[in-house]
Amino acid sequence: MAFVSKTVLNSSTDHCRQCLERVKQTPAVNAFVTLLKDKALDAAAESDERISNGKRLSNLDGLTIGVKDNFCVKNVKTTCSSKMLQNFIAPYDATVVKRLKQAGGVILGKTNLDEFAMGSGTTDSIHGPTKNVWGSPLQYDVNRTQSIEDFNEWRIAGGSSGGSAVAVATGSVFAALGSDTGGSTRNPASYCGVIGYKPTYGVVSRNGLIPLVNSMDVPGILARTVNDTADVFNIISGPDCFDSTTVEENTKPVNLNEEFDINNVKIGIPREYHNSAITPEILETWKYIANIFQNAGATVQEMSMPHTEHSIVTYSILNACEVASNMSRYSGLLFGHRSQAQVSTDQVIAESRCEGFGPVVRSRILAGNYFLLQRNYEKYFVKAMKVRRLIADDFENAWNSGFNFLLTPTTLSTAPLLSDFTKLDNRSQCALQDYCTQAVNMAGCPAISIPIYLSKEGLPISLQVIGRNFEDAALLQLAGWLEKAVSFPHLVS
Repeated sequence: MAFVSKTVLNSSTDHCRQCLERVKQTPAVNAFVTLLKDKALDAAAESDERISNGKRLSNLDGLTIGVKDNFCVKNVKTTCSSKMLQNFIAPYDATVVKRLKQAGGVILGKTNLDEFAMGSGTTDSIHGPTKNVWGSPLQYDVNRTQSIEDFNEWRIAGGSSGGSAVAVATGSVFAALGSDTGGSTRNPASYCGVIGYKPTYGVVSRNGLIPLVNSMDVPGILARTVNDTADVFNIISGPDCFDSTTVEENTKPVNLNEEFDINNVKIGIPREYHNSAITPEILETWKYIANIFQNAGATVQEMSMPHTEHSIVTYSILNACEVASNMSRYSGLLFGHRSQAQVSTDQVIAESRCEGFGPVVRSRILAGNYFLLQRNYEKYFVKAMKVRRLIADDFENAWNSGFNFLLTPTTLSTAPLLSDFTKLDNRSQCALQDYCTQAVNMAGCPAISIPIYLSKEGLPISLQVIGRNFEDAALLQLAGWLEKAVSFPHLVS
């Protein structure tokens, strides 16, 4: 069921041209918002010259990378899929982009997302929604010319990093950058059948990532294999003088051990993650993988994360509060969309924000400002921060109890139909789709979504493994072991 047949590439330029051709074959999925064809081919040619001279920079030298359109790429539009920034050209590279370029990575283009990364479907974008290739006509016929409007049964790509996930799933790029605030890398990875990795908060620089929620945002990685994910992680991780939240932890390169010993591993199954909305197939997959671990020699034990039930409402309050703060910079005066209103400065600012932001962004700004009012501050924001501490303590207690990892679903179902998904409001969508993912961001732990097998409808089913803070290498080792144990059938070899 391969989306394309495996091809032996003779050069970085061949690889780049094949990826560009893949993008050309799949316009209906709408994964890219800006394609950097000429720059990518130039970078690939430079890579070929280095490699021919025996000066390869890294394992990524000459391989194509997609960049979510909320990361700055110098002299390239960075729109955040919002009218507010639709003409903004970034004056510098985000640290993660700079490091990828220095390692020889070829930036193929910018990928689609929900406006300012506020969503879990990649449906709220000025560039239009991104479509999931799984379950679509393109899964079986890459030459199909059917337009988006001709086919009503597309499934969502997940979000907010849906463009990056689809770009990887279709083989348009070797790997892609996403951002993860409450699951925005792991959620689309789950629906699109690829690896989605959220590193420990503070291990990867946020410099140049246009912020959503500063205290939870983490640059994420989407790739087809855990080994590819580790290669990207090795390049982009490490302290950064331009981001004070990065830490001086030991960031030795992750080398996946072929002989990883599962016998001394203790894995927790949080009972509170048994949400009533989990589909039977997801639940069966969860039990199946728990049994695989146990039969291989790991200790698998049910445990409690008692504050999980308060996680979504806590996340929603804190998210809105930080959104209100971060979005205040978009006044229309210094940069971004400016209204034609000429009556007063106040009116220019008000009209610019009303015109430039979509309804989802405006609603979160309003909610956040309400929570932060003097009369509400203690009742909402302070209380939510206290509950966030309790949620983080649940994870800390798990690690102190001897658990090395936690195994949970990533999403509660396979990818919903786009027509069904858009019937729900954005807040309801996120509360449902991010149930298993957002608590990790409040605790800062690393987490990875791994595709396991296909549902009866032929759609990817994925699970999430959560690791201890700053033990990213151990988590990637376990993920690599699990990946080999299940042998998921990717669309692209």
